[in-house]
Amino acid sequence: MATTKFKGTDVELVGTEVNVGDKAPAITVVNADGLGDVTVGGASGKKQLLIVVPSLDTGVCATETRNFNAKAAALTDVEVTIVSLDLPFAAGRFCSAEGINDLTVTSDFRNKDFANAYGVLLGGSVLAGVTCRAIFAVDASGIVTYKEIVPEITEEPNYDAAIAAVS
Repeated sequence: MATTKFKGTDVELVGTEVNVGDKAPAITVVNADGLGDVTVGGASGKKQLLIVVPSLDTGVCATETRNFNAKAAALTDVEVTIVSLDLPFAAGRFCSAEGINDLTVTSDFRNKDFANAYGVLLGGSVLAGVTCRAIFAVDASGIVTYKEIVPEITEEPNYDAAIAAVS
């Protein structure tokens, strides 16, 4: 089973592990802007960058989302989506306050289908029940071409590698 760390302590990831070369599961999440359903993963005809964060209400996640929002503006033909377990209302307020408009922010709060299907749900720890920090790049045919489970949840991902994976 895959793991990550929270403040230096190993944390088990639960769900089905998805790796490079696997078909990216097509999962329905909720758009923070209007509460509509959004499908992420699967074959969409476009490249996808799926950015998983524990909560937009933390400094690292907020910084990561702002950074990817700025980088997403330069990408063409790529769907960039943030997935968290935040309630859509809170995520929507964050996006409005921070000017997040070059990517889609979604919530997996209903059933944790995304977190379970991609193996990014934190198991037994003080953060059990939220997602780890992860990135998946998916090609137009729905195959995972890049994966990063950030080794320490409190640290930012490798932005350059993630952007290169969809450029």
